[in-house]
Amino acid sequence: MAKVTLVFAALLVILGLAGFLGTGSVHPTALIPTWIGLAMGVGGLLAISKQESRRKLFMHINVTIGLLGFLGSVAEIVRSMVSSKTLDSTAVAALAAKTAMAWLLLIYVILCVRSFVDARRSGKV
Repeated sequence: MAKVTLVFAALLVILGLAGFLGTGSVHPTALIPTWIGLAMGVGGLLAISKQESRRKLFMHINVTIGLLGFLGSVAEIVRSMVSSKTLDSTAVAALAAKTAMAWLLLIYVILCVRSFVDARRSGKV
């Protein structure tokens, strides 16, 4: 799962940079997916270890980051939809980036939970 984490981290970094640079945004909040991706990337690199306890620790930290990121992005999607009366092109791009981040993190968390359950069932833990 550490390698899968690195893939999702790279996707989040790309999403954040594309949202920031692609829209010409000057708001640093457009880089939130990048920061989450960097945190997960560091955790993914640290999870590539032969020590099972170290690998488990960093994968649990990564899935926690993913879950918190998912919940935060969903909260922001709801807040954006409730508070905005009109959607200009920047608001639409921001909403699309938040939605993409939510989906990426949801898929990541589901994959991690499935991996944890499979490891528990197989007796590798």
